[in-house]
Amino acid sequence: MIPEKLFIEIKAHIKDVISQRSALGKSLWEELLKLHPADIAAFFSDLPEDHFKKLFVELPQDINCAVFRELSESMQSLALSFLSDLQQGSVLACLTTDEVTDLFENLSDEDLKKYLNLLHKSDREKVLSLMKFNPQSAGGIMDTDVLPLNDWLSVQKSIQLIQRLQVHTELHRKIFVINKNKLLVGFIYLEDLVLQKPEAILSSFMRRNEFVAHAQEDQESIAQRMMHYDLNIVPVVGEDNFFLGVIPSNTLVDIIEEESAEDVYRMSAMSPVKGTYLEESFFRQLYQRSYILIVLMLVQSLSSVILKYNTDLLATVSGGLLLQFLTMLVGTGGNSGSQTSGVIIQGMASGEINNANLKKFFRREFLLACAIGLVLGITVFARVYITSGNMIGSIAISSSVLCVVIVSIVIGSTVPVLLRRLSIDPAYWAGPVLGTVMDVLGLLIYCTVAQAIFSYFTNFS
Repeated sequence: MIPEKLFIEIKAHIKDVISQRSALGKSLWEELLKLHPADIAAFFSDLPEDHFKKLFVELPQDINCAVFRELSESMQSLALSFLSDLQQGSVLACLTTDEVTDLFENLSDEDLKKYLNLLHKSDREKVLSLMKFNPQSAGGIMDTDVLPLNDWLSVQKSIQLIQRLQVHTELHRKIFVINKNKLLVGFIYLEDLVLQKPEAILSSFMRRNEFVAHAQEDQESIAQRMMHYDLNIVPVVGEDNFFLGVIPSNTLVDIIEEESAEDVYRMSAMSPVKGTYLEESFFRQLYQRSYILIVLMLVQSLSSVILKYNTDLLATVSGGLLLQFLTMLVGTGGNSGSQTSGVIIQGMASGEINNANLKKFFRREFLLACAIGLVLGITVFARVYITSGNMIGSIAISSSVLCVVIVSIVIGSTVPVLLRRLSIDPAYWAGPVLGTVMDVLGLLIYCTVAQAIFSYFTNFS
């Protein structure tokens, strides 16, 4: 059965599924258990809290563990709150060390102390050491459950060690090599252990690491470099090149998804939320979305001041021709600025635009601004002159469009760079923020340019 149809069916007969007393309830429950754990977790996240509690505890042990790993951190915290100590220890054991660390980051001190005591001593020490790192850093996102090999080991002994320990650690195609002081010295591929002779020493054929992440390095920078070098796993080191763990490809995907989601929220003038939309509280969303709109509304009110001092110009000159095209001009400024800011924000996020080619980018954007402004100005001139037959008004409006487009593109391309230099996410300079600023600036430029052109032709005549 298609998951969506099954979910609708279960919700319609939720009491039967929970009680398991009817044939229909048992049948639907069995169908649910056949789904992928990620689908079951998505279904649970959409249930009322009391229904989630009753169904989660009824999951078989192996499915329970897999579903718990797929739940969001807020849902995992909720599940822990109603499980027994034994069940809590069991589901926490399902998580990797870095997953447990991510979960514990958002717990209260009381809950943190309680759940730490449920972990084995070695796991507890790993979690505590990871929690010292910034959650957005390499140390905060790395996977420590990996097996490095010593450079003095032979191929035969390495294989024996992997066979003994692989059930406790993740095994990747790229295996990192350390020396006797646990310092990272290189890596080998898993297939090397098949292709090389049994007596060959790892140090004799190990390769040099293309990129090594440092524990305090920001996750976004690491993701950019992993994509640049086409790497699906990188080692993480601490001071003096001490090997700490790895960042695998699945973590890279999580980073890209998280950073993209954050940019979308910030480009909408909102702070990123944790968890899903429906898990976020109503009043927090009310605050997040209303306070910035209040600020932008007050900034936008500056437009009324500009209009107040230019009422005669807009309403009476050329029969109110300038007023007819006011919204068109303001909209054009916002659109061209947003277009440019989107290009540079995406470019900086992917690493395509950097300090090395920034001057080249600015030079091209300025030339594009002039060319786009000229094209739009000519288009507007033809539009206004054909419909009104007013030469001076057509010149004033088309000249204003040219100036507004150039200014908006220049601002849209330079401000994100300045924000990045100030350690502020440039994604904030997009969407409503840039649109509001350009509305005010566009109106000011429109009135100023139009006033200057009409004054010039009046004096000239």
